[in-house]
Amino acid sequence: MATPQPQAAPEEPIAQTIGVSKSYRDDSGHERVVLSHIDFAVRKGETVAILGPSGCGKSTLLRILIGLIEPTSGSVREHGVALRGIHPGAAVVFQNFALFPWLTVEENVRVGLNGRPLPAEDARHRVAHAIEQVGLAGAEHAYPKELSGGMKQRVGIARALVGRPELLCMDEPFSALDVLTAESLRAEVYRLWSDGETGLSSILIITHLIDEAVYLGDRIVILGANPGTIQREIVNTLPHPREYRHPEFLRMVEQIHDIVTGVHLPEEPAPSGKRPSVGPIHPLPSARTTEILGLLEILSDHGGQMDLFDLDAITEYDFGRTITVVKAAEMLALVETPGDLVKLTEFGREMVAADQPEKKLLWRKRLLTLGLFAAVIRHLAAEPDVARSGDEIKQFLAERLPGSDVGDLFRTLVGWGRYGQLFHYEARTDELSLHTGHDRED
Repeated sequence: MATPQPQAAPEEPIAQTIGVSKSYRDDSGHERVVLSHIDFAVRKGETVAILGPSGCGKSTLLRILIGLIEPTSGSVREHGVALRGIHPGAAVVFQNFALFPWLTVEENVRVGLNGRPLPAEDARHRVAHAIEQVGLAGAEHAYPKELSGGMKQRVGIARALVGRPELLCMDEPFSALDVLTAESLRAEVYRLWSDGETGLSSILIITHLIDEAVYLGDRIVILGANPGTIQREIVNTLPHPREYRHPEFLRMVEQIHDIVTGVHLPEEPAPSGKRPSVGPIHPLPSARTTEILGLLEILSDHGGQMDLFDLDAITEYDFGRTITVVKAAEMLALVETPGDLVKLTEFGREMVAADQPEKKLLWRKRLLTLGLFAAVIRHLAAEPDVARSGDEIKQFLAERLPGSDVGDLFRTLVGWGRYGQLFHYEARTDELSLHTGHDRED
């Protein structure tokens, strides 16, 4: 009988967090929890993408993982041992390049050696090799002000690689670059990792772009916000090199769109355990939130129902305006209109009785069942950390509801969505984005 061979112990992760939470106190002394109970690891030989909205703690998690900041609770390990100080095998590439403007390309890259006790010739060779690897040979003596954005980020990558780390961490490294330069550098980073010459074992990239996560990530970790928690992990089995227009690539992107949309739509499940069904896309009656809530108060003060014409006399609107507000309340399932009566529904009574925070929550939950809001959220969730111009959203609305007054429709969408804390709208720049919980009150 053959003697069983001992099984090799599984290799410990390069970097790992166990039950990590992180909180801060704001200016008013209130505690804000950024991350909550994060169990996360980067193992040898993998590329991991962390995807999530602004404010979900992506960058905080990266910094905790490599020892740049300490967690409030939980533990951080490197190769199974408690991390003390900065992770010795990790290097970081930042979004804003973080170059020293008074140093040349060569001198900036040399900073990545971190004062390691190397012979001068060995150090020179490492720096020159790193510069050559990122395609900057001949630019060694240039200063950052002489470089394009793409070249600056190549310097940042060379500086990270010169110390021959086992783990390369990249914090939204391409977001400050134009589309073509960013695409070129993504391919370059993958080449540097896969050719084996850099000594890199693994890459961790923080991103808000789904396409970028699918292109680079062999494992994609989706974070939710308020506080930051791991919502889902996806193993990306698409073979390299990946093509953006390949049907399987597009299918993976669509799958993650659906998941990210789910992260942004955290409504409670219906009693059946299923999410509330989403209705078809219809135009919104052009009524303000305050008008709809005021209508509910009037009905409540009159026993929960009124004749439409009596209601019109109280509102002092013209009759057409009264009809519009009633129709809006009916779309939101707050009232019903049998005959000439306008009656509060059970949901409408619940809304009247709720305090202000609960009103917003109820309003939000109802908006999430409307097809138009679901469509706009899906559109924004494709790049959840990117604000979209008002003109882009209006075009999106016009394509789905031709013949509608998109100006009125956009204003109503924004007004209802802001109250329900689905959207943040910056009037100064005319930009709409998903609400993350960290925007100022609208």
